[in-house]
Amino acid sequence: MRLPIYQVDAFTAEVFRGNPAAVVPLESWLPDATMQGIAAENNLAETAFFVPTGPAEYQLRWFTPEVEVDLCGHATLAAASVLFEHLGQSAPAVTFETRSGPLVVSRDGEAYTLDFPVRRPRPLPRDRQVAVALGGEPNELWLARDCMAVFETEAEVRALAPDMAKVKALGVFGMIATAPADPALSPGADFVSRFFAPAAGVLEDPVTGSAHCTLVPYWADRLARTTLEARQVSKRGGALRCTIDGERVRMTGKAVCYLEGTITV
Repeated sequence: MRLPIYQVDAFTAEVFRGNPAAVVPLESWLPDATMQGIAAENNLAETAFFVPTGPAEYQLRWFTPEVEVDLCGHATLAAASVLFEHLGQSAPAVTFETRSGPLVVSRDGEAYTLDFPVRRPRPLPRDRQVAVALGGEPNELWLARDCMAVFETEAEVRALAPDMAKVKALGVFGMIATAPADPALSPGADFVSRFFAPAAGVLEDPVTGSAHCTLVPYWADRLARTTLEARQVSKRGGALRCTIDGERVRMTGKAVCYLEGTITV
């Protein structure tokens, strides 16, 4: 079986930056084991598969190299960009049916806006194990799907060198490290973050849309603002403009296609 495949760098306007995701359009679903095998072979943080169900409606699923996940921002952005830029989708927005409910992605000039559910975190007591695993002492800990460690400075977040085996042993899907943006390091940004998910087969994710479902409500409350500029300060880096509206987070970013080809399975 020969299938089309695209590799898209999401939350960036430049190749070799942002977060790369593979996108495999399908006419009907493949066996789960086959999709998991394709994702493992791609060896990217996420591979997205979608099947059309209507003129601008699709079922969408996401796989890391090791597991299927419930929510992924950058691969959703990548899938939408493939539909609009390569597969002739002309509607102003598309709706993806997912494990996390319907997700709408709309065109926003040269960018795309994702409409995602809020994942509000609850506070946790300080935990020395988290500090040891991350290699730095956060001021606060919070928990939603992921554990979020809040640091005092952007420099601390950038300097983290986590022990991935110890991060995995914490027993959470992912670990977010975040701090207020330093104008000298990230001009124009309100907050910065990094994301580690060794339990899902992803050591450090370059730009993580789903993490911002937790980051944005926290920073919106802390900064008393509803629209925020976010930077993920991984090695590749990426940028998101985020707005919170009740129980929804809207994330706007660009995407650029790096590869277009065919796989044989």
